[in-house]
Amino acid sequence: MDQKIINLFDEYTHKPLKRNEFISRLVKLTGSMAAAMAVLPLLEVNYANAAVIDEQDDDILIEDVTYAGDGIEMKGYLARPKKDGKYGAVVVIHENRGLNPHIKDVARRVAKAGFIGLAPDALSGTGGTPQNEDEARDLIGKLDAAKNLDNFLKALQYARARKESNGKTGCVGFCWGGAMANQLAVNDPSLNAAVAFYGKQPAVEDVRKIKAQVQLHYGSLDERINAGIPVYEQALKDAGVKYELFMYEGAQHAFHNDTAPTRYNEAAAKLAWQRTIDLFKKTIA
Repeated sequence: MDQKIINLFDEYTHKPLKRNEFISRLVKLTGSMAAAMAVLPLLEVNYANAAVIDEQDDDILIEDVTYAGDGIEMKGYLARPKKDGKYGAVVVIHENRGLNPHIKDVARRVAKAGFIGLAPDALSGTGGTPQNEDEARDLIGKLDAAKNLDNFLKALQYARARKESNGKTGCVGFCWGGAMANQLAVNDPSLNAAVAFYGKQPAVEDVRKIKAQVQLHYGSLDERINAGIPVYEQALKDAGVKYELFMYEGAQHAFHNDTAPTRYNEAAAKLAWQRTIDLFKKTIA
């Protein structure tokens, strides 16, 4: 697909553009309304592909949980190994569409790998993530940044306090959640590992606060996010932070999301996920 179309969709989902403006510009790029409508399903997510790990998988247990947030009750989706034991906990942080079937599946993948996976819903204070993605993105954009960060810091505290937890924690976030993963690394000195998939980088002056091991995944075609890499990487080096940075050639923004047919890159996604799990095995198991 024409990279200009993919870049337009990225602008639509992150700037964000109003849907009518996005469609109007998509028509211009594709040449007609019919062509634009044919392309649209290839750009938008399809949650029919969201179940890599079934909710009824024999090795895991799932539950809806709540924990005390910053003045609100936070909701979350938790998946954990069925076998009794003490496990490291991973906070799974959604994109700017909220807690959806794909992110719940990622939490199950974490549990299948032998960890507690907790996926908080950043939109708990407004009743939870709506089905309409445009509405969800709008609500995400209206969140109070300080309180939102505190809600995810409290998710780490809740995860550590679970009776199945061994007290060690990691986080993994995607896009908006990748930015949050970087912020958790900055703001929680007890965090053991932070994995950010194509996430906005933290302020340079904050990097020295990071105590966790950091792992960063980027797609080579993601110009918007990649612009911040050089300064972030230099700051990590200057601060002596233990980190890994991986660039996946030919991969788009959101390359890990297998419900996004045009941007999903199977080879990059599988390799990045294996690297993520390997890091958690080294740091929180």
